[in-house]
Amino acid sequence: MVDHPLSIQMLHDRILIRTASGPGERTSRGGILIPATAEVAKRLVWGEVQGAGQHVRSVKVGDRVLYSPEDQYEVEIGGETYLVLRERDLQAVANESSSGGTGLYL
Repeated sequence: MVDHPLSIQMLHDRILIRTASGPGERTSRGGILIPATAEVAKRLVWGEVQGAGQHVRSVKVGDRVLYSPEDQYEVEIGGETYLVLRERDLQAVANESSSGGTGLYL
């Protein structure tokens, strides 16, 4: 039996995202270690688009996107965990070149 990698095609307005960092401890800008169990305000997180359905209009594979970790569905593919979101659940898309503005599409 030969082990073939899966070819995933996202449907409709669904997006497959690889998270930039997993849940866990993080360090503040001042160097303070914040444990994973600390209660903080709702925090948006960054991820990278790995797949997009045919009705997705604003993002493409490779884009960095901002989303709420509460609006997600997890799926494991090849031992890695990915998220499946609808395009409307994204908050922003990062743009490499900033020609006047924040470099984010809101």
